[in-house]
Amino acid sequence: MHNPDEIRITGLKFYAYHGVYDSEKEKGQPFMVDITLRANLREAGISDNLTKTVNYAEAAGVAAEIFMSRKFDLIEAAAEAMAGGLLRKYSMLSSVSIEVYKPEAPIGMEFDNVSVYITRKRHKAYIAVGSNIGDGPATIEKASELLGANEDITIVKKSSLITTKPYGPVKQDDFTNGVWEVDTLLTPEELLFKMHETENALGRERLVHWGPRTIDLDIIYYDDLILDSEDLTIPHADMHNRDFVLKPLMELAPCKRHPLFNMTTAQMLEVLSAEG
Repeated sequence: MHNPDEIRITGLKFYAYHGVYDSEKEKGQPFMVDITLRANLREAGISDNLTKTVNYAEAAGVAAEIFMSRKFDLIEAAAEAMAGGLLRKYSMLSSVSIEVYKPEAPIGMEFDNVSVYITRKRHKAYIAVGSNIGDGPATIEKASELLGANEDITIVKKSSLITTKPYGPVKQDDFTNGVWEVDTLLTPEELLFKMHETENALGRERLVHWGPRTIDLDIIYYDDLILDSEDLTIPHADMHNRDFVLKPLMELAPCKRHPLFNMTTAQMLEVLSAEG
């Protein structure tokens, strides 16, 4: 959900040793940083309670510690590190914007300033999980531990696990299925890569389409994104036909609306059940 409320910290001044050239890392130069923190500040405004907001002095200190922690080649990398660090530190933030100014950049001509501006957001994704080789519940729990170990992925909620008949033409054992609600700072492609790493670590082999698998992780939703690329389709193209996705999703997000079908989870499950 978009939060129009903002905390702005402008004109933070640093003398640091960032740059591609050796001379920049040896001599150093001045930098300036602007920070915009976005969150719902209504409760803080009503209660007048510091614990209901982000302490801007502390946030400035977090950004400064990251900015001065090492010698970055690129101010793009410095901005990325600060944005990620602030989002990881403060869970109430929906997004962070960072602008890094480099007024003495080696451009070779007269100029006023040069800067890099980025915005990074917190995203909500739903991931379907399944297993039908070995101990399904134990494998799914291990998958959650491996994926959740990434600092940019937080598994917020897990549905109950259900046992379902296999989907598709391949004869195989029953599946253990569930859905996770995830907060992530990763892009959909980056999240998919981490999911594949987790599957590979648990011995997933892609030998038969719709065949048996040690672990299967699929992105069902990523915010309200609609994406259709060579490697990834969001929302998942066949989720509305899969009761083993819709039933556990009902526990977590019964009113989540499909951005293409304009139907909630509950409505899609009702239609699927009626169709048998």
